[in-house]
Amino acid sequence: MGVSNAEVGLLSLLTEKVADDPFRLVTLLIFLGALIHTFLAGKFARKAKTLEQHTGVTVRSQCLHWLGEVEVIFGLWLVPLTVCFILFKGWTETVNYFTTRHYSEPIFVFVIMMTAATRPVLYLAESVIRFLVRLCGGEKPSTWWVCILIIAPLFGSLITEPAAMTIAALLLSQKVFAHKPNTLFSYATLGLLFVNVSVGGSLTHFAAPPILMVARPWHWDTPYVFSHFGKEAVCGIVLSTLLYGLLFAKQLHTLNVRASDDGGRSEKNEKIPLSVIGVHVFFLLWTVLNAHHTELVVFGGLLFLMAVKILKRWQSPIALKESLLVGCFLAGLVTHGGLQEWWIEAVLSRLNNTMLFYGSVVLTSFNDNAALTYLASLVPEFAQNFQLQSAVVGGAIVGGGLTVIANAPNPAGQSLLSKHFDHGTVKPLPLLLGALPPTLVLIGVFRGLF
Repeated sequence: MGVSNAEVGLLSLLTEKVADDPFRLVTLLIFLGALIHTFLAGKFARKAKTLEQHTGVTVRSQCLHWLGEVEVIFGLWLVPLTVCFILFKGWTETVNYFTTRHYSEPIFVFVIMMTAATRPVLYLAESVIRFLVRLCGGEKPSTWWVCILIIAPLFGSLITEPAAMTIAALLLSQKVFAHKPNTLFSYATLGLLFVNVSVGGSLTHFAAPPILMVARPWHWDTPYVFSHFGKEAVCGIVLSTLLYGLLFAKQLHTLNVRASDDGGRSEKNEKIPLSVIGVHVFFLLWTVLNAHHTELVVFGGLLFLMAVKILKRWQSPIALKESLLVGCFLAGLVTHGGLQEWWIEAVLSRLNNTMLFYGSVVLTSFNDNAALTYLASLVPEFAQNFQLQSAVVGGAIVGGGLTVIANAPNPAGQSLLSKHFDHGTVKPLPLLLGALPPTLVLIGVFRGLF
């Protein structure tokens, strides 16, 4: 009789898997190389800026600049991966692997981010949040900060998390970061945004990528998801935002003073006709409703670009560069992540309910949380065990804010807000520290510790 994976030591099992196929170890080392590169991105960006100040724009400075772009790192590391793939597996198998990856999510995020970042959509979202801002104390950076970080992430349960992240990041950029907060507050806000958006889509079964991955195989619907995750998500978002509001009360007061000193520099946007807003909302909904039909998403995106050209009077420049970079990031992550199944699945299959929750929080920091829950859906032990299902998904959404690669919408938020950080680069370690307190709050809420 054969010995099951559960009866074999984890290290022995992983060693055996590597012995069966040494290419697995190569892919893991390349993946780790990409992760380490993300921590060094800031150094490359600073080096490029220093070099340009002394010698002007050169080939070397441009290479360093691209090495410092976090969004392209996983794409760049596809070069050594492809070379090693060909050497170990041959050309035919290499082509087969790349052509069988599912890139629907990167394409969807690219189109939804491009659509949600337009002026009419932002105008509509701003109008809704402004109504709440006025109810809660007037149009001050502190009030905008609280309302954006609570309300915008919850939009993610209706218009998907990537769209919610785009709207929240753009509003924070205009209403809060424009008044130049200090570095500590900036990283805390970005970390809180990532955490809140990661759980904000868990009120429905179709908006958060890690839930979407398991909804069909595990037969989850919106009432089930809301009853198991939704109430905790709302409670956790409110608690963590208010906690940071108290911790950074002095900095928020400083931002209020600066905004008051600016006096009416706050922009008075031209009113946008409802018909124009309706066109943009149509394309937003088209993209959301056809998220799993890539051809329709692309078709809608092309028509949307035509509509933007026709309605250019009410447009700001489309965020094409930012959207493309985020799409590149996610495509690279999908490609690398598909080769990490051999060790992630082995780890997940031997954890109990409690260990699985905390293990998912940690593992999702090193891989996209949607990929993690997808792998969990392939483990036979999870098929009829609702406790294990809830544990792995709960851990995945709670840990989705700790790193930029932990949740698909995070690169969009980073891309839109990175200009407010030193050298235009978000450093992974300060981001991790900024996201840690709200993550702990969410852990407490989801585990019933509060």
